Amino acid sequence: MRTKLRTRRKELNLTQQEVADKVGIHRATYTNIENGKANPSFKTMQKIKKALNTEKDDIFLTKNVQKMNKSA
Repeated sequence: MRTKLRTRRKELNLTQQEVADKVGIHRATYTNIENGKANPSFKTMQKIKKALNTEKDDIFLTKNVQKMNKSA
């Protein structure tokens, strides 16, 4: 998850603080989400997707979960 969030944020030239402000959470909370140390609620995930201008649901999935979904 963290690689996708960080990559997308950097593609948009946004800082962690800017994303956190758009989402309405503390920067430290966003940093923990981006680093995989915290799991956001569904509502927060939706806000992050909007802030990062993406509709991709897999931005929050790990590679293992993606593999499971493809084999199902």
